Amino acid sequence: MRRVLSFAGDAVATAAALCSTSQEPHLLYENGGVVTWAEGERATVEARPGCVRLREGGQEEDFPAAQGPLPAVGAALRRAGCRAYGWVAAELFEPVADDVVARFFLPRREIIFTRGEAVLIAGSEPELDELARRVTAAARSGVEPAGRIPVADHGAEDYLEAVAAAVQAIRAGELDKVILSRAVPVLAALDLPATYLAGRRANQPARSFLLRLGGWEVAGFSPEIVARIDAARKVTTQPLAGTRALTGDRHTDAAGRAELYRDAKEVFEHAVSVRLAAAELAGFCVPGTVRVGEFMTVKERGSVQHLASELTGELRPGKDAWDALAGLFPAVTASGIPKSEACALLRRLEDGPRGLYSGAVVAVDPDGSLDAALVLRSVFRRNGRTWLRAGAGIVAGSRPERELEETREKLASVSRYLVPAAVGS
Repeated sequence: MRRVLSFAGDAVATAAALCSTSQEPHLLYENGGVVTWAEGERATVEARPGCVRLREGGQEEDFPAAQGPLPAVGAALRRAGCRAYGWVAAELFEPVADDVVARFFLPRREIIFTRGEAVLIAGSEPELDELARRVTAAARSGVEPAGRIPVADHGAEDYLEAVAAAVQAIRAGELDKVILSRAVPVLAALDLPATYLAGRRANQPARSFLLRLGGWEVAGFSPEIVARIDAARKVTTQPLAGTRALTGDRHTDAAGRAELYRDAKEVFEHAVSVRLAAAELAGFCVPGTVRVGEFMTVKERGSVQHLASELTGELRPGKDAWDALAGLFPAVTASGIPKSEACALLRRLEDGPRGLYSGAVVAVDPDGSLDAALVLRSVFRRNGRTWLRAGAGIVAGSRPERELEETREKLASVSRYLVPAAVGS
C-alpha cells in the first residue's frame, strides 16, 4: 500500500533522522533529486562463494551461481519482486573464506522523497499511519551535527613502500595501473547519521548513502557510479581518474584544474580507464552502440576535483542489468588495468580485504533498472571497528609522495566531518 504526503522539508536531513531512530536494518540512498529510505527485511538475498540464497517468509531457496553471483542475485530478486536495495563487496569475484560478498533486502517499509512530496509504502493502513507520524517527527527533529573528531594520519610509511613496489611491478610490465589504498582507523565513537549529514552538506557526490545492513554500517558520498541501467536498457558508466585538491580558493582551484589537463600522468591514468570501460561495455552491449558522451570534463567532489568521462551503450538481447554490473565490476577506477593482475597485486600490497570499500551500494527496480554507486569517500563500521579508506591510481609515472598526498586529499572529504556520538549513547 502507498500514501502520498505533501513534503516541503529537507529530504536528506529527514531521512538521516529516520536512520538515527531505526532499530532495524535500513538504507538511505540519494540519487540526484530523489532520496529513498528503506527499512526492515521482508526478504533477503545473500551471496556467498558458490551459493545465492533467497530467504522470505521463513522459507529458503537457493539459486545456481554457475554464471556468477550477480546473475543469480538478479534471478532471486526477480522471484521475490518489488524494489530491493543492498551492497556488493569488493571481493565479489575473489571471496575471502565463506564471507558474504553481496547482500540485498526487500524492505517492509519505504519512503521516496521527491520534489514537494513523500511517497510512503508499507503493508497496511496502520503501518502507513505510523510511517507518516515518523516522517513528521523526523522532519521536526532532524540530526544536528555538533563537534568534530580529529583523525591522525596512519600507515603513511607503509603506503609509500607499497606505491614504490606497485610502480616497480608496472614498469616490469606486470600491469598498467593499480588503485592502491590505505585504511585509517577512527578510534572515537561516531554518530553515523550526524556524520553523514555533516559530510553531505559539504560534498557534491554523484550518489550518497547511509546504511546498516548485513553487519555493515556505512556513510558515504560516492564520487561516481559503477553502472546505471535504465528501463530502456541503456547502460551508463562514469569513470573518474585524475585528481587535484579543492581548497576553496577560486584561483588555486582553477590552477589545479588546469594542471589536471597538463599532467601527462593524470591524463594517461584517465585515458586508459576510459579505454577499458569502453571495452567492457562492448562485451555486453549491442555492437556499435558504445559511445563516449563526455570525455575528460572536471567534476568537483567535496575536497577534490577529478577528470571525468561518461560512456553509454545499449544492452544486447538476452542480457540484463546484472550482466552489465558484473561486466563493469569491480570499477576500473578502484581496481586497475588489467583487473585480474591489479586485484592480485592489491592482495599482496594492501593490509587485508577491502570489504565494502570499492564495492557498490545498489538500488534495483522491478522494471529492470539498476543504479550502483561506487563505495568511496566513506566511513565504515563493522565488528566494533570504525575506519576510513582512500586510494590513488598508480601508473609507471607515479611518485609515492604525491600518491600519499592524494589519499590525504580524498580522506578529507570524510575526515573533516566525523561527528562524535553523544556521551552514554
